[in-house]
Formats: sequence, structure tokens, C-alpha cells
Amino acid sequence: MDLQEFLLHMNSGKEVIYGSEIHKYMGKLAQDAIRLTLQINSKYNTQKEINDIFFELTNKRVGKNFTLFPPFYTDCGKNLTIGDNVFINSGCKIQDQGGVVIGDGTLIGHNVVLATLNHQFEPSIRGNLLPRSIHIGKNVWIGANVTVLPGVTIEDGAIIAAGAVVSKNIPKNTVVGGVPAKVIKKIN
Repeated sequence: MDLQEFLLHMNSGKEVIYGSEIHKYMGKLAQDAIRLTLQINSKYNTQKEINDIFFELTNKRVGKNFTLFPPFYTDCGKNLTIGDNVFINSGCKIQDQGGVVIGDGTLIGHNVVLATLNHQFEPSIRGNLLPRSIHIGKNVWIGANVTVLPGVTIEDGAIIAAGAVVSKNIPKNTVVGGVPAKVIKKIN
């Protein structure tokens, strides 16, 4: 198993069987991510140092003018893409095995959770994982304490009100809020 095989499998949305080779590889990537996020979270780092750690964490450069306020948590990193002018506030948790794309100009508030994995309902196979990617468009504002569930797309210009749980796709230029999140209004 190598990183390309892992990403191909995860981005296909195919089930990950508990104890399989790919499941074990997920564990290895999680240990690497823990080591790297501890570097971010345990001491002061300049933004350049954070960007360098993110390069190692994601295996690619973050967009220009990326800003992160620690602490930050991820259990993979290798399936995370961050655009230009993105701001991530403190306490965010990104579970990116299933793939997370954050578009240019997006603002992510305190304690946001982006979750790309689900489990099977059947108790005998509940350890199996179902990856689904999250796509966040350009100029999106995600308020504090929002949870975005697997498979969701948030289109350009949307605003997600603080505390919302986003379980369905969000149209562009809309404000949504609540549990589950519902459209509150359209933005010009």
C-alpha cells in the first residue's frame, strides 16, 4: 500500500474493511498526522513554519495567504486541499481521509468539525468505514462550532451559521443554520 493507492481507494468512496491493508495504512497516516499536528499545537510557530508543517502534513503546498490559528487537528492530512486566502480559526478538527477541498477565500470559525467518514449500521461490520468527500467552495464562511457531515458540498458564497449541522448540500449564496441546517435566506 502506498499513498497513491490509498487516495485512489478513499476518493472512490469504496468501503474500507476493518483490519484490511488500507485500514492499517490509515492508522499509519494518523500517527504521522498526530506527530505533525503536535508540532503545530505544542509551541509557537510563525505562519511560514505552519505552512512548512502543512506541506509535510498534506504532501502539497497550501494556498497563498493561508492563515491558521492553532490548535488544529486532523487524523490524516494527505487528502486535504486548501486554496488561497483561507483562514482556519482555533480548535478545528478535519477528518480528511474521505477528501476535503477548501476553496479560495473561505473562512472557518472556531471548533468546526469536517467529518468525511461514516460507519456501517450493521453491528457485525460497524468497524468498516464509508468515505465521502467534503467540498467547500470559494468565499464560504463557516461559523463557530459547525459540523459538516460526509459527502456534503457547500457552494460558493454560502454562510453556515454558528452551531449548524450540515448534512445536505448547500446552494451558492445562501445562509443556512440549525440542526439539521436549513436555508434561512438567499444572498444577492
